[in-house]
Amino acid sequence: MKKKLLTFAIPYLLSNLVQSLYNVTDMIIVGKFAGKASMSGVAIGSQVTMFVTQLIIGLCSGTTALIGQQIGGKKHKDMEETVGTLFTILLLFGIVLTIGLPFLVKPILQLLQTPKESMGEASRFLTITCFGLIFIFMYNAFSAIMRGLGDSFRPFLLVGIACCTNVVLDLILVICFKMGAKGAAIATVVSQIVSMVLCFPFLRKYKFVFNFHTSFLGINKKRLGEIIRFGGPTAIQNVITIASFMVVTAIVNSLGVTASATVGAVSKITNFALMPVVALQASILVIGAQNIGAADYDGAETVMKIGMKVAFTISLIIFVIVQAIPKQLIGIFTSEPEVIQSGVIYIRRLSLDYFPATGLMCLVGLFIGAGHSKFCFVSSIFSAFLFRIPAAYLLGIYWNQGLKGVGFAAPIASTAALVLATLFYTSGKWKKRLPKLQEALDVSCECD
Repeated sequence: MKKKLLTFAIPYLLSNLVQSLYNVTDMIIVGKFAGKASMSGVAIGSQVTMFVTQLIIGLCSGTTALIGQQIGGKKHKDMEETVGTLFTILLLFGIVLTIGLPFLVKPILQLLQTPKESMGEASRFLTITCFGLIFIFMYNAFSAIMRGLGDSFRPFLLVGIACCTNVVLDLILVICFKMGAKGAAIATVVSQIVSMVLCFPFLRKYKFVFNFHTSFLGINKKRLGEIIRFGGPTAIQNVITIASFMVVTAIVNSLGVTASATVGAVSKITNFALMPVVALQASILVIGAQNIGAADYDGAETVMKIGMKVAFTISLIIFVIVQAIPKQLIGIFTSEPEVIQSGVIYIRRLSLDYFPATGLMCLVGLFIGAGHSKFCFVSSIFSAFLFRIPAAYLLGIYWNQGLKGVGFAAPIASTAALVLATLFYTSGKWKKRLPKLQEALDVSCECD
């Protein structure tokens, strides 16, 4: 079981690490060669884009669990209908957002209290990256389906091509042509287009379940209902989580451009720090869902326990590194002394989140794999609005602790959510099949 978990997790981890190099490369090159105003602009613009993409990632994550259960239950026709429906709704949603979101750029940035010095750069970065959203949607759809089928290696190869393209274009546009945040945005969009163009022949060659013909597109109402039931709560959960972080970003932005740039740099480090846990969460979700589809709850629970042990070990190692050399890590992104100084203070508090977040994410992977994404949705609201936002405001602004206080908000929120998740796990309620899902699986078994 451990070998199967790691076989899936390692390619997924590498895929996420490489994918994260998109924004990290942007942040490093812009921070080193364009200054903290551009760095702040990229950080804020990236977070707005992430708000939208997390909605899709959540929907796709739920669909991964659905496909995993369909594979476990040998429901291949249902799986094909699920894939076609997912692609159709993401394509339509992507077109709407690509056309409409650019008109909302300035109001959104004003709502986030974007510092005056970085408003122009943030606006340029966000406006351009809006045109790459549809390609992000399609990549996440491909990845979700392949992972539901148990394949995490091909997404790694595809995102690797995109990342290499992004790095090269960043170096040319930001350093050579001195285009700042605008250059970073163009590099990101072009690299996403390249990866999607290369995606089609690559997946056709390997006989991917989606045949890329228009006849495959269409919305099956039953499959749409299942996608929403599995992925809807997770998508909303992701949006609420990112929204709460955006409120925290607005609080930070009110402290000035240095604080904004600092949080942007530290967020990239934190993303990397939690990547192994994210990979293990996805592995728990997929393998657990397949076991649950075959009515093997003990197997799903074993996968979660193994994943959690591995995840905590990795998180401890990363925490020690972050606490030991925070100055050097922040220095990767910028040479400005005030950003480095505030970054050291902020990351030492924020890194306390690695431990409760690790336990929470492993449990959430199990719950989503079992189809209980509604609980995760409720837990997300609970931690975001009762703990993360109030803690950031009270500690950072009201008690005048600045970034030192804001840094404690995430670990406080994650700890509260972990307590709730632990209670749900120990109650055994996660093992109870949802009525509609049970009915669908029973019908499928009769047909088989």
